[in-house]
Order: sequence, then structure tokens, then C-alpha cells
Amino acid sequence: MGLTSLNQQLLSKIATNDEHGENSPYFDGWKAYDNDPFHLTKNPNGVIQMGLAENQLCFDLIKEWIEKNPTASICTTEGSMAFKDIANFQDYHGLPEFRNAVAKFMGRVRGGRVKFDPNRIVMSGGATGANETIMFCLADPGDAFLVPSPYYPAFVRDLRWRTGVQIIPVTCESSNNFQITIEALEEAYNKAIEANIRVKGLIITNPSNPLGTILDKDTLKSLVNFINERNIHLVCDEIYAATIFRPPHFTSISEVIQDMDSNDDLIHIVYSLSKDMGFPGFRVGIVYSYNDEVVSCARKMSSFGLVSSQTQYLLAAMLSDDDFVGRFLDESSRRLECRHKIFTEGLKEMGIDCLNSNAGLFCWMDLRPLLKEPTIDAEMALWRVIINDVKLNVSPGSSFYCAEAGWFRVCFANMDDDTVEIALQRIRKFVTKKEGEVATVKKKRCPMNLRLSFSSRIYDDGLRSPHMSSPHSPHPHSPLVRARN
Repeated sequence: MGLTSLNQQLLSKIATNDEHGENSPYFDGWKAYDNDPFHLTKNPNGVIQMGLAENQLCFDLIKEWIEKNPTASICTTEGSMAFKDIANFQDYHGLPEFRNAVAKFMGRVRGGRVKFDPNRIVMSGGATGANETIMFCLADPGDAFLVPSPYYPAFVRDLRWRTGVQIIPVTCESSNNFQITIEALEEAYNKAIEANIRVKGLIITNPSNPLGTILDKDTLKSLVNFINERNIHLVCDEIYAATIFRPPHFTSISEVIQDMDSNDDLIHIVYSLSKDMGFPGFRVGIVYSYNDEVVSCARKMSSFGLVSSQTQYLLAAMLSDDDFVGRFLDESSRRLECRHKIFTEGLKEMGIDCLNSNAGLFCWMDLRPLLKEPTIDAEMALWRVIINDVKLNVSPGSSFYCAEAGWFRVCFANMDDDTVEIALQRIRKFVTKKEGEVATVKKKRCPMNLRLSFSSRIYDDGLRSPHMSSPHSPHPHSPLVRARN
């Protein structure tokens, strides 16, 4: 008996299955970076990490606040008097001052147009834990949620790996800037019903990851009407709510339902401080539900992924500092806008367009003109060149379950200015080289357009399925691809 077969007998199905979602090009790019990480002086030819949506542009403001407020930490001389109380066991409801501060912060991020009830704040280990918790509360194994595509690749892990919930992609297209349409929702919903799949709800990410766009009030109202008519849930992932860097302003689902006659028991919000504050390592995730039973259930489940009391204590003080929060939010938006402008204008000078966006920590980059043909295989061939030759970890659109080949997400807020410039230089060199090849071909009057065919090596790779490039990339085997097809 082989080792694999033996393990399948000895271990659980979760331990031995391949449904986590880590085996995708999205995570393969991270592995390429881990194997050869760029460093300005120690490894200047390494892979630049542009696949990680982190907000590292305002760490100086955080550091300054911590230095000025040593009593906010129980691990300083000034704050050690509170050590015993905070280090002891804490109720999984969370520290009252923490829940109050988070509720206040969530309202401020949303322009003060809506207030949040601290008693509906449920803690979780980051947005990952929050997303899974809400799935456990709302659905049984085999049930399904509609998710507009392109969507966050790790939803495979967050929403379905341990819960057994299905994801049904709702195709959005570039022809209308990937906006969600009721027609597309109805088509996906009806096909699921015809296949005897119970649809329990709709999940949206607003602002969008990977698009960097926001949903307007009218669209959100139409989504609320859609779920109310079918008596299904609406889960709104709003973890990028404070990354808006130019108008129009962000509209939360909480603001929308204030003015509607809707069943609020169907409305739930997932939030986190990972993107808005740049604290992914703190693992602060939030479930906020208007359904009392969901709040009660999620709170019981939160004991499996609590935020440490030390983190709660520190953040309660930080988020309660109104002056600091105001300055931080303003400066964060200003710096994001500046970085976005530098990066997108740099790309535009090279003839590379991005989807028009006003939020997030990334751009949705259009490389369709560089494809040999409009297929996933051609996209993967281009992606391998960008990873292996240009040495940039950008994420292919197919890993976000985009219906159109040639789109790539590229993150710009997780690095310093010098690294951004080096990344742009590498892209410029790559594009210039390809333009030179095109010019040479035209001079020889060759019918082949080398702008769409980088090298014989890529042709060979393109003939193979994407998973051939890496033992960790069985993209064709993804259950979500099968569902989409």
C-alpha cells in the first residue's frame, strides 16, 4: 500500500484533500518570492513581491503613536501595571473597550453616516476566520453562495475548505468594467436551482479585491432587493473600506439598509483591520450581523479564534484616539493616492492600462495585448515569464476566476518608493524589448506579431497545461473552474 493511500486511511478527509486552494498560481507566485526574495542591497535581482495586498505606507504614524502612548501596551514599564488583568482569561465577547472602539472606528471609516452597535461586534482571527465563521452560521455542507468574479482567490480556503459550502461564480465582464449585474446574478442563481443546489446567499467584496472599485448606492440597493426577493443572505466583505483614495466615497451596506424596507436579518458584514490599518499580523477580524441568532452563534464560535487580549487592549486605546484616527485616515488616503498615481502613470507611459479604480492596495492591470492568444494557457505563459524573467510576483486573473484572460492584479502599497521604481524599470525594460522585437519583425515583413509571442520557450510552455509549470499549480483541477464552466 502506498504512503498516500495509507494516509488517506489514517487521516481525515480535510487533512488529505486538495481543496485548501493553496495549489494555485496566486500562491505559487508567493513561493517564487519566498525562494528568491528581492532586497535593495542584499538581493537586488530577486523577485519583487507584488502579489501581497498589504498597506505598509503609514507604519511611521503607527510607530509614532506607540512611542507617545507607552501605557497602551502591557509590555512596557509604563503599562505593566495592567499586565495581570489583561493577561488573565478573557471572555470571548471581547474587552468592552475594544468592541466600543472598533464600532466607533467602523462608523468613522464610513463617514459617520451609520452607527454600529458594539454588542454586535464578534471577534475572529482575521478576515479569514470571520468569513469562515459566517459560513458556518449561515450554511450547511453542499449549500452554495453566489460570488461575483473576479474574486479573492483565498475565498476557496476561507469559505469552503472546512465548511463544505460551494462557491458559484457570477461572471462579470470588462465590457462594463466588471460591474455586477442583476442579469448575471439571476442567470447564476437559476442555473444553481436547476442543478438542485440550494443557494443560501450572495457574497460581495466592497471595495473590490482585485478590481479596486466600489459599488454605488443604487447597485447595493438592487442587491438587497435581489436577496430579499429570494430570502437568501447577503454577506458584505468590507475590509478595504478605508482604502478609498479619491471620490466617490465608500457606501457601506449598513448605510443602504437604513433607507430601505428590507429584512435586516439577512445582512452581514465581515471586517478587519488588516488592510485599513495595515495590521494583518494582529489577526483582528470582525463579524457584524443584524441577525441576533447569527451574533449568538458566531460568538460561541469565536472561542476558536479570539483576538489576544493584549492586542485588544492596545487597539482599544489607539482607535479611541480621535485625533490620531483622523490624521491616520487622511494621510493613508493621501499616500495611497500618490502611490497609485505614480504606479499607474508609469504603466501608462509604457502603453499598459489599468482598470479605473479609486480604492484598494492594488491595480487590475490589462495585459491582454501581450497575450499570444486570448486563452488561460497564454495568460499562464505570460505569467511565467513575468515571474521567472522579469522577476515580479504579480497575480494572473485566472487565479481570481476572471472570465477573461489577460488581466493581472499588481499590488503597490507593500513596498517603499525605491522598490516601486525598480519594479517599473523592470516592466519598462520588458515592454521595450518586446516592442523592439515587433519592430524587427515588421522590418522583415514577417506576418507573425512577436509582441504576442515572447520566445520559443514560452510557446513550448504555452502548449502545456498550467499545472505543468509547478507541482503546486493544478489550476485545471480547481473545483471553482469546473463550476464556472
